[in-house]
Amino acid sequence: MTPGFSGADLANVINEAALLAVRRGKDQVGLPELQEAVERVIAGLEKKNRVLNKMEKERVAFHETGHALVALSIPGCDQVQKISIIPRGVAALGYTLQLPTEDRFLMTKSELENKVAVLLGGRIAEETIFGEASTGAQNDLVKATDIAKSMVKAYGMSEKLGTITLERERQPQFLQLPVASEKGDYSEETAREIDCEVRRIIDEQYGRVRQLLEEKKAVLQRGATLLLEREVITGAELKAIMEVV
Repeated sequence: MTPGFSGADLANVINEAALLAVRRGKDQVGLPELQEAVERVIAGLEKKNRVLNKMEKERVAFHETGHALVALSIPGCDQVQKISIIPRGVAALGYTLQLPTEDRFLMTKSELENKVAVLLGGRIAEETIFGEASTGAQNDLVKATDIAKSMVKAYGMSEKLGTITLERERQPQFLQLPVASEKGDYSEETAREIDCEVRRIIDEQYGRVRQLLEEKKAVLQRGATLLLEREVITGAELKAIMEVV
């Protein structure tokens, strides 16, 4: 459950698990405490006192099921472990816990596009069911836009702009002195092209996810209904629904 965690993250997990075991009257830390501790470190504390009304809860259920359904439908995505509509942390009204199966140090263009697709899955699920989006997708859109911008500006993954990077720290040629990063070191015309390419990446993944969720609308509805009943379901349970619907 912890690929990519630093030593400090792992220390936090152990501390949280120990505290949970004490609160539960146990004299040993077990797997349930470790699993809950990992979720606390990743997503924050459960906020069961944050009561959503029926409409909000229903939207959150479809939103999170949308994320998970896209992740399960696209090959190569991180595995979906848990889908929850129990609020966590400062602002999360629900969350989909995806965990990589191994440490990764490189990502391909298609893998980054898949990440954008999964991030858009929640908003598009809301649009598919309710006919309009809500403010709940703001953080998803920030992350998706950041990935698309990095693809265009940093990783040279835009055919239109070519294999160049437009986001880097400028190093002095002769003196070993720190130099501040120069952002926006390109023309206004290039800036417009960057904006167009970022929008193209987002729009392409939007269309891809829209079609996928329209085709799997029955699975989306059944998965969200189960999530509303239980508040927490596993990725395996949603996958089982996909196989029978």
